[in-house]
Amino acid sequence: MTAETISFPLDPGAAALLTRLHAAGHAAYAVGGCVRDSLLGQTPHDWDLCTSATPEQVLELFGKAHCIPTGLQHGTVTVKHGGELYEITTFRTEGAYSDGRHPDHVAFVPDVKEDLARRDFTINAMAYNAEEGLIDPFGGQNDLAAGIVRAVGEPQRRFEEDALRILRLYRFAARFGFAIDPATGQAARALCRHLDCVSEERIAEELSRLLAAPAPGAYLEAEVLAVIFPELDAAELPESRRILDALEPGMEHVPVRLAALLCPLGEAGARAALKRLKCSNALTGTVATLVGESRELLPQTRIGPFHCPPHCLRQQGPTHRTVFGRTSDSPLEETRIQTKRLLGKYGLHMVEQLDALCGAIAPDRVAEFAAQAELARQLEADGACCRINQLAVNGRDLMDAGIRPGPGLRRVLDALLEQVLTGQLPNEKAALLAAAAQVAAS
Repeated sequence: MTAETISFPLDPGAAALLTRLHAAGHAAYAVGGCVRDSLLGQTPHDWDLCTSATPEQVLELFGKAHCIPTGLQHGTVTVKHGGELYEITTFRTEGAYSDGRHPDHVAFVPDVKEDLARRDFTINAMAYNAEEGLIDPFGGQNDLAAGIVRAVGEPQRRFEEDALRILRLYRFAARFGFAIDPATGQAARALCRHLDCVSEERIAEELSRLLAAPAPGAYLEAEVLAVIFPELDAAELPESRRILDALEPGMEHVPVRLAALLCPLGEAGARAALKRLKCSNALTGTVATLVGESRELLPQTRIGPFHCPPHCLRQQGPTHRTVFGRTSDSPLEETRIQTKRLLGKYGLHMVEQLDALCGAIAPDRVAEFAAQAELARQLEADGACCRINQLAVNGRDLMDAGIRPGPGLRRVLDALLEQVLTGQLPNEKAALLAAAAQVAAS
């Protein structure tokens, strides 16, 4: 173990907790991601601490009123300080993760070096406090400088302890744009089948973080994806990588990137794949909708839109979204109608996501889809009528006009909306009531 002459500012709350632990005679350090990010000049989102103090000693020192027994059996206590939460974990070694979620057993140890030795990658196996400086027994600082993600110790052992580390390897590499140590990468590919032992929820979370990276395409290993999504054709992967990297990064854009990855499976296939990963109904529904609608907007000749020549919708002819069997003679008006339909069905955010996805799939049409997204935003801002509840009449108005309640009433409202969407009728009460009488009589 070495102590480097390096310093960086600690989070005030973390510094206060470390001071309390030191004053009580315990060794204590900031550890893991907060040290890594600080060395990279980034602001850590979380500050995790490790200490020689046992969980019971941590509870006694900070008081049970300020502590949450997050995982006492694994040595972790969450301490509330200054309105923030800090995880404090006792130096430990740990066994395998038989359940794919938690270590089978842990053993508390007195030395921070032993604790760091259990961690996944060298860039995450560093500790720091203001008194001693950087504790870096495995060369994490050098790997940060070189831009390398390397397993601590023997890669095979690290991945056998917890196979989720395989996905974490690619996630960290993608997040920072780092290279992967050859021995570490080889072990990850060789052992990726063990991801079958990891809980679906953990895989889904780690995959989402990977897909949120700036340019994750190069870090999507075919062997790993084959375990997570065996339905995918490896031949699709190069194009999927291109599309993913063309989309905006960040967790808020993960649904679009998932849709790009799963688009060759079609709407039903994408839904089934995400349900198997136990993704939320909201995420599953969003991704499946994006897949289905993108395949409608970009007709294809084979499994997915990747095989489709990038023809314009108006060159291909009308989609299934026609109104009373007709479309507008004006391409611009047809786009306007299409955009209104999408807005009414899904809302603005989904339309923006769909246009981003389609623009990435068909890069020579990116301006077209960007214009459609801008049109959607303008229509939304103008309060354009895209939904039944935006009509100038409602069900009560129609019943007052003599139209009987029941399924026929909804049919009339749908017909009125269609005529407003296509510009056949103004969204005005008198005009709509007159048209409603005609529709009801037909």
